[in-house]
Amino acid sequence: MEFRRLGASGFTVPALSFGAGTFGGEGEFFKAWGGSSPEEASRLVAICVEAGVTMFDTADIYSGGASESVLGQALKPHARDGIIISTKATFRAGGEANNVGSSRQHLIEAVEKSLKRLQTDYIDLFQLHGFDAKTPAEEVLSTLDTLVRAGKIRYVGVSNFSGWHLMKSLAVAEKYGYPRYVANQTYYSLVGRDYEWELMPLDLDQGIGAVVWSPLGWGRLTGKIRRGLPLPAGSRLHDTESFAPPVDEDRLYRVVDALDAIALETGKSIPQIALNWLLQRPTVSTVLIGARNEQQLRQNLDAVGWHLSEEQVAKLDVASAVTPPYPYYPYWNGQFTERNPPAV
Repeated sequence: MEFRRLGASGFTVPALSFGAGTFGGEGEFFKAWGGSSPEEASRLVAICVEAGVTMFDTADIYSGGASESVLGQALKPHARDGIIISTKATFRAGGEANNVGSSRQHLIEAVEKSLKRLQTDYIDLFQLHGFDAKTPAEEVLSTLDTLVRAGKIRYVGVSNFSGWHLMKSLAVAEKYGYPRYVANQTYYSLVGRDYEWELMPLDLDQGIGAVVWSPLGWGRLTGKIRRGLPLPAGSRLHDTESFAPPVDEDRLYRVVDALDAIALETGKSIPQIALNWLLQRPTVSTVLIGARNEQQLRQNLDAVGWHLSEEQVAKLDVASAVTPPYPYYPYWNGQFTERNPPAV
């Protein structure tokens, strides 16, 4: 397994990491996502560790905390210093008034609860699951600084932030000497390239590594969704499509057609090609893969150890391209490319 630096930090992470959102299966949404039992989770974790996939990502709200609990139990047989645990907090995690957001009260409580569920003394990477406009950035970052100094978390990151959210936070960290965010857990796929417009250039400039979630476009790039055919019976999109980032169907099938052509050239599967494309993009530190079963996991693990050719990458770039919004659309880029070279 290839290891990469997490942004501009001195910490390295595997190119592929495991997303444990399928662990637990509590509630209708997460049940549709996946419901790996403790026994199944232990088997998937063991396969990952054997393959060098040693980073595991979860969140306090996944299955109401059950994902963290199942992951913590599954990790017990493995040496802690060889495992990287990543989790998140900010979204509402209970009915009390302060069980939400990035206040000092909620973050400290959330970290303590996560540590207990994960059965560990520290979290390697702790990320804010979303931006909290009601809590001053100074309060958020001073709290994270306290948690780092206490040894309860080691690196900090964000998820689902806009460019100005992230840059404002970095400016506050710089001003007061608080820990800088080194990870940006972001949605990025061949059918979701919004990350490239603003966040990728920002991450390049500020030394932040992308931790990519839903790299198969919320299950649309599994190779099972085909033009003119109904959704497969086992697709989670039946139950979760209303929560998924939207994708224009014409562009989806254009991308699938390009993936089909490259699959014939390479002998690789559609998911493997989609993952490999991401691994060649700037700023990407690690791509989170999920799996409901061993077969899916082993297939995703084969996305590493080989590279798409420049011609194949270009073919996928063209098939998945969309016109970005102002001020990023081609007219302005065409005028100012000399002074503002694109990230990709």
